[in-house]
Amino acid sequence: MSSEKTTLIYVTYIASTAEKVFGAITRPEISKQYWGHENVSDWQAGSDWAHVRDNDEHTVNLVGKVVEIAPPRRLVVSWANHSQKDDPTAYSRVTFEIEDYDEMVRLTVTHDDLVAGSGMHLGVSKGWPIVLSSMKSFLETGRGLDIFAKPKAA
Repeated sequence: MSSEKTTLIYVTYIASTAEKVFGAITRPEISKQYWGHENVSDWQAGSDWAHVRDNDEHTVNLVGKVVEIAPPRRLVVSWANHSQKDDPTAYSRVTFEIEDYDEMVRLTVTHDDLVAGSGMHLGVSKGWPIVLSSMKSFLETGRGLDIFAKPKAA
């Protein structure tokens, strides 16, 4: 596999406030409602964070560190599969930037330092669009999407 790095950038506009969007990312009781996972941390720079599946097993899927935090505008975390937590080369980085935009906010998610063609690259390129759509739906309507849905057979 190549060690070439790549970056994915997603932008969405949400009829909400910066505080509510930031809370949707950082508050486990909210993230589980649209993501199916709880983002767990004390949200201090340098602290650990974990992406914990909202199921009976509470499976830890992703881990990392809080690299930078400036509520409610910016959050940067390192990001790796839990199974690769001891491999420093397995980590990528996710930056959440939240800007006021008229009567809404613009959320930009930049996932960089990804190994091009890796399982993580392929997984998040499919995952981020539905997760961000679900967050938008949840914040605007109170109901998230089924992020585990599969395409219907033709």
